[in-house]
Formats: sequence, C-alpha cells, structure tokens
Amino acid sequence: MYKQALSGEVERLLSGRTRDITLTGALAGRFRDRSFKQTAKIVRSWMLWVILLDALAMGTNILLLPVEAAFPMLPPSLIIPPSALAVYAAWNRQRSDLLLNGSLVAGMAAILLSVCLMGAAAGGEFYERYLSIMLFVAVAGIIIFNVPAGATQAIAAFALVLYLAFQLGNREVSTSSALSAFLFFASGVTATVVARRTMTILAHRTFLLELRDAQRVDELARANEKLDTLSRTDALTKLPNRRDLEDVLDRMRSPSASGGGLAMLMCDIDCFKALNDELGHAEGDRCLAEVSQMIRGSMPSHLSYACRYGGEEFLVILAGEAAGQALEVAEAIRSKIEAGQLQNPRSSVGPWVTVSIGVAASREVLTQSPEELLHAADLALYAAKSKGRNMVVDSMTSLEIIEDQVA
Repeated sequence: MYKQALSGEVERLLSGRTRDITLTGALAGRFRDRSFKQTAKIVRSWMLWVILLDALAMGTNILLLPVEAAFPMLPPSLIIPPSALAVYAAWNRQRSDLLLNGSLVAGMAAILLSVCLMGAAAGGEFYERYLSIMLFVAVAGIIIFNVPAGATQAIAAFALVLYLAFQLGNREVSTSSALSAFLFFASGVTATVVARRTMTILAHRTFLLELRDAQRVDELARANEKLDTLSRTDALTKLPNRRDLEDVLDRMRSPSASGGGLAMLMCDIDCFKALNDELGHAEGDRCLAEVSQMIRGSMPSHLSYACRYGGEEFLVILAGEAAGQALEVAEAIRSKIEAGQLQNPRSSVGPWVTVSIGVAASREVLTQSPEELLHAADLALYAAKSKGRNMVVDSMTSLEIIEDQVA
C-alpha cells in the first residue's frame, strides 16, 4: 500500500508542470538520503578551500599591502577558520535537516561577515572591494550548495543585508550610490537564487524519473519471475513440470552435485483411464490434484523434489540423507494414497485410487547419471505394474521380475 501511494505521488508530480515539482514527505526524505553524500562532500570541500584561501589571502596581503591596510584585516580573518570548521564537522554525517541547514547558514553568515569586516578594517579602496568579494563568496555558495530553497534564500538575504548595511556605513559612498549598487547586486543575487531553484527542481525531476524507471524495472522483473514460475509449474497440481525437471537434472550432472547419493521414485496412478471413463475428466483432475498434495506431504526434507512427469505420472527425487529412505518414502506415499480412499470404481486393484511406484537409488556417490537412474526407476515402475499394481518395486527387484517374465 505504501509503495502504491509513493508511486501515485511520483506519477502525479511528473504529470504536472516541471516548475511545480515540490518534494514532500517520504519523497523528500528519499531525495535527501540519496543526495546527502554528494552534498556533504561538496560542502566540506568548500569549507576547507575557504580556510586555505583565507590563509593564502592574508599571507599575500601581509607581503604585498601596506602595513596599515594588511594588519587590521587579521582579527576579522580569524573568524573564518573556526566558522568553516564548525560547518565541516556538522556535515560529517547525516543529521536532522534543521541542524545541517542551520549550521550551513550560520557558518556562511559568519564567513560573509568576516569578509565585510576585513574590508571595513582596511578602509579605502579595500572597503568596496571586499564587499564585492563577500557577494562573490555568497553567490558561489548559493550555486554549488544543493540544499533546500530556504537555506539558499537565507544566505542570499543575509549577504544583501550585509552589503547594504556596510555600503551605507561607508563614508566615501553617498546614500544614493549605495542604494544604486545594492539594487544592481540584488538583481544579480536574486537571479542566482532563481537559477539555483531551477537546478533543484530539475534534480528533483531527474530523481522522480529514476524512481519511476526503477519501479518499472522492478515490476517487470517481478512479472518475468512470475511468468517463469508459471512456466515451470503444472497448473493443475501446482507441482513443478517437465521443463523445471530438465533444469533440475542439468544441475545434477555437475560434479558438485554428485556426492551424498540420489534416488528417484516414479509414481503412476493405477487404472487412471478407467477413472476418467467412469467418473469423468473433472473427477480425474481432482484426483490428480489430491494425489499430488499427498505426494508432497510425504516428502521427508528440503532435499526432496517432486514434479508432475506427465499424465498421471509423478517423479520424486531424493538427495543426500533422504536418498537412503527411498523405499520408506515410496511406501509412505503408496499407503497414504490408498488410505485416502479416492474413488476409482473400475480399477482392477480395488474401489479406491492406488499408485504403483518404481524406485532407483545410487547411494553415497552418484555412480549413475540422472538419466540412467530415471530409466531404472521407469523400469521398476513397469515391473510394479506387471506384478499387480499398488506396490513399490526397487530397481534390483525389477530386474528379477522382468527376467522371470521373459523366461
């Protein structure tokens, strides 16, 4: 139900206008989980570069600028390293959105304020220059940080407020010039925020398309798996069919499957044609379904396998320790079906449905191929039929019976 609701929300968002895409609830959580690692790597790398560039800038200023301009910048520049390191530490693992985005906005605010204070401390031409650098830093962060729109807008708003406040405090710039410059830069910062929002919407759309494609691939895989299961299952008895048996026999031919022994039980319903003729094919189908369930219920372990071999014949394969119980399992199947008292009034054996079973086993090490064992079990079944039906005959006994009949 949850997946269906999520799928419905994905389809609803993709069917509307791209600009209206807004992720909420579970979808927003999934997007954060998927994008966090990359976003955190960008944020942390950016903070390290800010620290490095701050150190390089101050070293260059001390070497190249007049002492009266360079040294007043030092105290404000010391705000940047701890602020950037605090953001770096906050983004080292996934936390709540409030903590992550709050730390980023606070850290960026401290860094931007530090740059403004550096320009104000140096004065002169550096005042205006560092205000422009502050806006450049803010715009760079807005562009590269893939964070919610609220955080982006907060950084942009703080940068513009700082610019206006420091410009108005600059005695060398008139109020009208300060306002004119503010409006110019505000338009640029606003355009950057809009562009960032567009990038975020497109990222959300790509994420939704990937979710839909993944869901469709998953649905196709499940449909193919279901189709494969159906193609390997007998519709009437719900047992595996001959196609599935062929794959099982192929696996048995591999060297890794040759140890532990193997036994095959070929089961055939006695006088099944007489049952169909007397009671009809619907009753015959019911008989096949019930017999298959009795066979399944008599199998001893997970090392057992049963399939509908064809018509009224069933094949049981026992591997490993279960192979040593072949005759006991065969007798348990025969007895259970006879005790089930399914009607077969025209049977030559009695009024109930019975089965004949041929058993062929190769113990300890598989010295015969699966096909040879299958043939031996089939011969044993033939011997059980010829001896009177409703009995279990193993392959060794079957040879004696066949030889007696030939003699």
